[in-house]
Amino acid sequence: MKASVDYNTIMWLLLVGFLLIHHDHLCSAADPTDGFTQVLLAQDNFKLQKPYNVPLQERYSYKDGARSFWVYDKDKPFKPDSTTRPRTEVRITGHDYSSGIWQFEGYAFVPKGTSGVTIVQIHGAAEGATSLQLRIYNGDMRYYKYNLVATNLYDKWFRVNIIHNVGKGKITVFIDGVKKFVVKDQGPGDLYFKCGVYAAPANSSNYMESRWKGIKLYKK
Repeated sequence: MKASVDYNTIMWLLLVGFLLIHHDHLCSAADPTDGFTQVLLAQDNFKLQKPYNVPLQERYSYKDGARSFWVYDKDKPFKPDSTTRPRTEVRITGHDYSSGIWQFEGYAFVPKGTSGVTIVQIHGAAEGATSLQLRIYNGDMRYYKYNLVATNLYDKWFRVNIIHNVGKGKITVFIDGVKKFVVKDQGPGDLYFKCGVYAAPANSSNYMESRWKGIKLYKK
């Protein structure tokens, strides 16, 4: 009888341990949007930028909920007096921010061959033009051209969440719901999110494309 009791006790303890581990795992795997309130976006909140000398439909399409952006390395900038690199991007308007905690979410797709291009960014900073650029180099994502954020992203949809805590000066990047990168921002400014394709200063591929769907904003 004593052996039977010991066996049952051991099994019960193993079960409790498993449940505790499982509970801890679920708690640590909280969704990045937990605790945030979604900001409603209308079509007017999506301002498109493209090479100034070509029609929009030659660099952008919107079909079945997916936005496709593409640009060529030798394209013109988005306005005649700009010295910036070629881009086809959507700039989220109406929700610029300079304080609080804001979050961008979207699902991205980058076809193989696209390289040396920013696919999402936070524009605005105390120093420089941007607080964050996430670039694709040969299928890998980097913070500007520096820190590696994620790998093997070609030819598949992946979820991107970017949380900007302005008060703490901190930016956190999640890929497919997993925290991948945390960095200090570039100081306060008139801040807003952009996504699409913006050619990097050097080593861009001739043709660059990204696709986006499910673009959302959240705040606390």
